[in-house]
Amino acid sequence: MLWKVSLTDKVVVSIGGSILIPGDRDAEFISKLASMLKEASGKVELSVVVGGGKTARYYADVSASLGGSMYDQDILGIEATRMNAQLLALALGEMPEKVPETVEQFAAACKPGKITVMGGTEPGHTTDAVSAMIAREFKADRIVNATSVDAVYTDDPRKNPNAKRIERMTVKELGDIVYKEHGASKSSVFDPMGVQIATESHIDIMMVDGRNIEELKKAILGQPFSGTFVDSH
Repeated sequence: MLWKVSLTDKVVVSIGGSILIPGDRDAEFISKLASMLKEASGKVELSVVVGGGKTARYYADVSASLGGSMYDQDILGIEATRMNAQLLALALGEMPEKVPETVEQFAAACKPGKITVMGGTEPGHTTDAVSAMIAREFKADRIVNATSVDAVYTDDPRKNPNAKRIERMTVKELGDIVYKEHGASKSSVFDPMGVQIATESHIDIMMVDGRNIEELKKAILGQPFSGTFVDSH
């Protein structure tokens, strides 16, 4: 998995909430992740979007049981992504009272040498889709999707032992795999809206085990890594 890389590369990292806050020495992991991101930011321009994970799913499930609509569930899930984003921003050195809530606010908050972090934006848009919107806005070279599996598979490897690992694929092939309808806090290999944006804007996507900080760093820096390289060209 080799591709042309420049020290002026722009990279958007989409970090799943289940990667950031799985309930397994979270503070220790977030600290190490922040250190790696700060080091990587000296070599590429970095933007980060954080998902809601189990916190978002918990609130979506409880609100559904209380009669909450899909919109209500989404609103609560978005708040969970923003709390997670604040945690990562804290580890990076400065926790804002509010993280950017729109792509426009995100763009305004970006400064040279600063890693800007945000969560979700509005109901119907997952954080994967938001990462693709930011990548389009900044003409990013790639999206690095830090996920809970180590690559894209033909099926869920946690449920199907015969699922085959895919090391390289086209963005069209990825689009054939992703789910076709939105659901509050629903999880998939990548969001279909994000795939569409990546296709139209020719943005490559790197799928990598988000808890493997070394492999995540390689993907961010454009080095050969263990995961799936989704070619948009």
